[in-house]
Amino acid sequence: MTATAIPLGQADRAILALEGPTVAGHTCKVVLVGAGCPGVEDLRASIGARLEAAPALTRRLGGPADAPDWEPDPDFDVAAHVVEVETAPVPRAALRAEVARLFEQRLDRSRPLWRIDSVRLDDGATALVWRLHHALADGTASMRFARAMLWDAVPAAEPLPHQPHTAAGAEADEQRRQAHLAAFLRREFARSAGRSPFDGRIGTRRQIAFASVSLGALHDAGKALAGATLNDSLLAVVAGALRAWVQHHHGDLGGVRVRVPVSLHHEGDDAGNRDSFFSVALPLNEPDPVARLRAVQEATSVRKADHDAEEMDRLLRRLGEVSPRLSRLCARIEDSPRHFAVSVSNVPGPRTPVGVLGAPVESLHSVAEIGRRHALRVTAVSMADTLCLGFCADPGIVEDVQAMADGVERGAAELGRLAGA
Repeated sequence: MTATAIPLGQADRAILALEGPTVAGHTCKVVLVGAGCPGVEDLRASIGARLEAAPALTRRLGGPADAPDWEPDPDFDVAAHVVEVETAPVPRAALRAEVARLFEQRLDRSRPLWRIDSVRLDDGATALVWRLHHALADGTASMRFARAMLWDAVPAAEPLPHQPHTAAGAEADEQRRQAHLAAFLRREFARSAGRSPFDGRIGTRRQIAFASVSLGALHDAGKALAGATLNDSLLAVVAGALRAWVQHHHGDLGGVRVRVPVSLHHEGDDAGNRDSFFSVALPLNEPDPVARLRAVQEATSVRKADHDAEEMDRLLRRLGEVSPRLSRLCARIEDSPRHFAVSVSNVPGPRTPVGVLGAPVESLHSVAEIGRRHALRVTAVSMADTLCLGFCADPGIVEDVQAMADGVERGAAELGRLAGA
């Protein structure tokens, strides 16, 4: 390792190891910029001038396979990372297919693991398809990078709440962990009753879908109907969309557990990946949308009250310290399609409207890679008062994923009507 190289953390190495013949390791942000979006040369100049605020984006993989590190790229060239797709302008209706085509491609491991493809649309807008390797950044870190090198200046973000860690607090926390450890293990290592409809051997092709809902309306509806949070409401409308899709394509609803990633980033950290997760069973057998919302709220409130995501993070870290082999076994069990069927994440994005070199950003969608036995993934990111969802699926297992996305929009609108009634 060179003097300026930075070793990959345990989480980064684990994510890097997931990549294989059928699994690409990157995430993708689809930034739809309205008329007036700058050309690729102006984008390169602007991004290149601001990369000093995001030095991780100028580092490439190095070191031996068993101890990789991030090292400065001596030949870094922003022109290799910000490129224009050389095609005729694309209709908006064809953008999903173009994003899928780009998403299926691999990032060049001889360079820093990110790339922005500028796709011109036939109505004058431009889609910036930004692929970023997950080993380099999770959802929270990618939003930090976007703020550093892409968005025009925005108001400072509010600091994340900080909980002081006192000796008395540590003792009480340890007692709580001991009291709830057995319940945590029962919840987190439970198995689905049946085989997931999204369980299958995935290929290399991807299908992408998008949905957008009002963040404020969904938040207010969930609170009014069930005292639920925005994340609870999101899970409930996703459950409704999955219910309709599974009924149409499979008939038998069965049991579907979802993994809910939870960010453990704190204000001012520069970690690329710092998150954990908990798992809950979605009530697909419940036809009533309000009852589904209440069931989700009850399930997640227990996970949140007992800090299941933090508990899982501590468990995996301690296992890694004591026995790497046992840690890998635990990870394999947790990654089994019998333990969760779909990952549904929600990352806070910019709280106010943003622009790129003076052109307004119309929407911001995030797409995350699926797993070897998990043919569907749902990712949400907020921008001002809009919650934008991205669906990624293997089309050989999950047909017509846009139907799910449309179902989420209908479900959110239905909750709003019910809350108003």
